[in-house]
Amino acid sequence: MSYTVSATDLKSIQFNEKNELNAVLQNIAVILSTPMGTVPLYRDFGLDWSFLDKPTPVAKVLMVAPVREAIRRWEPRATVLDVSFSEDPAQPGVLIPTVEVDINLE
Repeated sequence: MSYTVSATDLKSIQFNEKNELNAVLQNIAVILSTPMGTVPLYRDFGLDWSFLDKPTPVAKVLMVAPVREAIRRWEPRATVLDVSFSEDPAQPGVLIPTVEVDINLE
């Protein structure tokens, strides 16, 4: 079964989440919304934002690999099936990464 997670899915973070599936989905949302270099002691955590200020079509292409790599590295219980992007009409030029993932719980 696959799940869709977006960088905007951080409405209600639960620390010490008891449900493992919810914990994995929450972790993915955190990864998608964290710029690399902003977490003390974990400077590699999050997404590389080298695509910032690029034209939207170029930024989309440049974001796919870092999204896949960050999820593979920081949340190995998830396998990325697809990466897509949505845009908020109220904020032109802002890309919101959304991933479809398969969760591997054992």
